[in-house]
Amino acid sequence: METILKGRTIVKGVIEGEALVSEKPVCFVGGIDTQTGDFIEHDHPLTGVNLKGKIMVYPTGKGSTGGAYVLYEASCNGVAPAAIINNKIEQITVVGAILGEIPMMDTVQPDPVAAIKTGDWLRVNATNGVITILKRKEA
Repeated sequence: METILKGRTIVKGVIEGEALVSEKPVCFVGGIDTQTGDFIEHDHPLTGVNLKGKIMVYPTGKGSTGGAYVLYEASCNGVAPAAIINNKIEQITVVGAILGEIPMMDTVQPDPVAAIKTGDWLRVNATNGVITILKRKEA
């Protein structure tokens, strides 16, 4: 059975992919290797995980103004996340998502950090503000 979540469109686009969920905020400056897509932020639960093509689900962004360019560079190198879903947007991440043409949503209900699990297969229709959990990761 599919699960539907609804939220606000920040950057339009439609994509399907595997979810990567963090309960902690994400910083792209010092957080990702823009050549490989590896998450490198020290002492973060995602450290060592590759973000390339994943649908990132996390509460909000954090960090400096350079984060927009880091996300854009990762996109130019083909190693950026496929989409970003936040509880609440952070303006720097929005700029990076716009530049990198990465679909993005926020104020999703129910809470996406709680409702979506790493490994779930999602369809993100950020154009219409709908996220569909197509397949749950098997336990």
